[in-house]
Amino acid sequence: MTIRFGFVSTYPPTICGLATFTSSLYSELVTSSGHDGVVIRLVDSPAPPAGEEVAGDMIAGDSGSVFRAADLLNDGDIAIVQHEYGVYGGRDGDEVLRLLDALTVPSVVVLHTVLSAPTTHQREVLEALAASASAVVTMTATARGRLANGYAVEMHKVSVIPHGAPPVRGRGLSVHSDRPTVLTWGLIGPGKGIEWGIEAMARLTDLAPAPRYIVAGQTHPKVLLREGEAYRGRLKAQAERLGVAANVTFDSRYRDNAALGELVDAADVVLLPYDSTDQVTSGVLIEAVAALKPVIATRFPHAVELLGDGAGLLVQQRNSAEMATALRTLLTEPAMTAGMARAAVATAPELLWPAVAQRYLELGLQLMNARVAA
Repeated sequence: MTIRFGFVSTYPPTICGLATFTSSLYSELVTSSGHDGVVIRLVDSPAPPAGEEVAGDMIAGDSGSVFRAADLLNDGDIAIVQHEYGVYGGRDGDEVLRLLDALTVPSVVVLHTVLSAPTTHQREVLEALAASASAVVTMTATARGRLANGYAVEMHKVSVIPHGAPPVRGRGLSVHSDRPTVLTWGLIGPGKGIEWGIEAMARLTDLAPAPRYIVAGQTHPKVLLREGEAYRGRLKAQAERLGVAANVTFDSRYRDNAALGELVDAADVVLLPYDSTDQVTSGVLIEAVAALKPVIATRFPHAVELLGDGAGLLVQQRNSAEMATALRTLLTEPAMTAGMARAAVATAPELLWPAVAQRYLELGLQLMNARVAA
């Protein structure tokens, strides 16, 4: 049975986490699995054409595009709608509600953010979204718990399906080279906590050889629009000031999945020094664990949940001393990193894209069967 999926999301060449997620899910559900699919791309203003899978655009503030998008989605079987407050038009992105109301096919709303302290209107938007949806997906148990405890949502609709990561490509288990490598990757901008990672590196210059710290990723497009490369400039100046500029590499090249896989595979430790205490989903964290890499992360909710079985170490936000201690431990005690890789092995299979896509397929089939039965 061939199913026609409709995907609503930002989409490449847009650079953001939702676009990458949807591209990967589309590839697994449609390209690899033989089902059919179209993408409705979310844009702030009219944009140049994208790939042939992009059937139409939903333009923020353009009511006509909302209904055109709904018509395209209603020609299929299942609509999978990605949700972040900032990607839709209207106050707190409430334009998404018009789209859901216009759908006649079953819909799955994927929540990339569940705020612990939303404004009244943010809560109202999410509750209305969940009420309109046929099913709701969170990517962590923590996010599902927030829904249950802080929002009026029919919890029988809510499933937990992890973010998804590419298959493990290389050795997985870290092998220390002559100069160990610490890696942070992803879109760069204030709040990523990279300044604390640089400060931690300055506490490790006594190691011989001193580890190198690679910060890989482009500046987030919204940050670039607002302040250019000022954040990256501040980081480079900090590395110079602390005397570790030779040990810190800023790599802003775009990498496709294969090239990113090679970069991750070559790392000895992945560092996620994020400032957030609220983040319930991190694609970078999922990919690091799926690649069997030892992880040091600040205590944001997704890290607390995923690393609890021993796949990494948790440190306090904005605490370079704790980061340095954790890095020193993992860079000098290979037995500990080997244990973390073994812990990750138990978790990794369910995080890989084929397993994640199968969960979405099964959910879609359930909704289609329920519709027929009704």
